Amino acid sequence: MIKHGWDEDVWFHVDNLSSAHVYLRLRDGDKWENIPQPLLEDCAQLTKANSIEGNKKDNITVIYTPWSNLKKDGSMATGQVSFHDHKKVKRVYVEERQNPIVNRLNKTRVEKHPDLRQERQDRDRELRKKDQKARQERKKEEERVRKEREELAYRRDHMYDDIHTEDAMMESSNQDRDADFFDDFM
Repeated sequence: MIKHGWDEDVWFHVDNLSSAHVYLRLRDGDKWENIPQPLLEDCAQLTKANSIEGNKKDNITVIYTPWSNLKKDGSMATGQVSFHDHKKVKRVYVEERQNPIVNRLNKTRVEKHPDLRQERQDRDRELRKKDQKARQERKKEEERVRKEREELAYRRDHMYDDIHTEDAMMESSNQDRDADFFDDFM
């Protein structure tokens, strides 16, 4: 699961005890730092309930961190992980098991065996399409702005072209005026 996680995944585990690894997949745009308290409590209770030692004990701590912060190398035992940045690990204190929460979660449990590799590939493909579409939109916008600037530059450079037309020159010329023109002026 660690290998094929998503950036939106949040990993939960009972601190310093063996337990199941619980993953929460957030909706696109939600941040792991802002998980709503009821959802955080549900995940902590589920993690505690799926820990052989932690389920029997009170006053335990459940840790959670984003999937991208998990670090796994070949020297670690099965199920063992570490963290890239220990500052990104948060803790939830669980005083005791809340059976109503655990029972509610167990009643709504749906067991699936997804192809995690395929899901990850599909998601990555979708993200690449979104990025490509965004780049195309950005390119179109840049082209529109470039054309607009060229048009403004052309207008600025050719602003006085209409002034020097034959008709405009004749209108402003004093050659064809009658002899009393200067009398009217004074």
